[in-house]
Amino acid sequence: MTETAATPEVLRYTAFSADPAGGNPAGVVLDASGLDEAAMLGIAAELGYSETAFLTAPPEALGGEPGRAFTVRYFSPKAEVPFCGHATVATAVALGERIGPGELLFATRAGTVPVSVTGSATGSATGSQDGGSGLRATLTSVEPHVEAISDADLAEALAALDWPAADLDPGIPPRIAYAGARHLVLGAATRARLADLAYDFARLEALMRRLDLTTVQLVHRAGPAVFHVRDPFPVGGVVEDPATGAAAAAFGAYARELGLVPADAELTLHQGEDMGRPGVLTVELRAGDPRVRVGGAGVRIP
Repeated sequence: MTETAATPEVLRYTAFSADPAGGNPAGVVLDASGLDEAAMLGIAAELGYSETAFLTAPPEALGGEPGRAFTVRYFSPKAEVPFCGHATVATAVALGERIGPGELLFATRAGTVPVSVTGSATGSATGSQDGGSGLRATLTSVEPHVEAISDADLAEALAALDWPAADLDPGIPPRIAYAGARHLVLGAATRARLADLAYDFARLEALMRRLDLTTVQLVHRAGPAVFHVRDPFPVGGVVEDPATGAAAAAFGAYARELGLVPADAELTLHQGEDMGRPGVLTVELRAGDPRVRVGGAGVRIP
């Protein structure tokens, strides 16, 4: 797409994978200064990815290194969302290829999100066909919190998913967790339960809109610090999100608060395998710091 005032360049990156065919694709518009909300939503809808990130100049109060601070807005094909982890990682990798690794600062609707980019670019910013990047981005969430879900709302979620209550893992109690966006965490007792996802799109969407949920974070524990996850995303207009950084941050806060993991921990989340787009999300928890760090690789989609 040729960049003009009316049609800015829309980049395509995948996050949480070094393979363009893995992870979660996101659109990235590095200069959205000429776009209004309707134009941003139109671009996101046309692109069809679960989210597209739009960058403009930062607010004066944000601070940060000159040239490395931005305002970022995120749009799904259906609506604006307050924060999106995978589009943040994708955007940070795109910027890292152009201005180099280092620290970035994003002003989002959910709050200020620092992002660290490490590694070295290998030329994909100029359109190399191998899509190689060599960069990783790690975001630091806003301060998270966890809250209960009512029995009635839980029953409705399970009915929409067509999950019998007996298929839940009692070691992963249902909760709503927030680290920039709200996610309902449900534990699957078996990997087979997690793999079998066929839900009532409209029914789950209605519940999620009422509870202001961005995704439902479905989790199966494979080891002390290893989890498989899936994220239905009907409110965004897509059946499932392939790799969900905001949900990973929320889950990290949830796992720590409920004592599933130590206060200092590094978790590995595998997502997208059941969709044929495998990705890996690293979740870092630090004792004494309520915020959660989520990192992963990113690469341009040729």
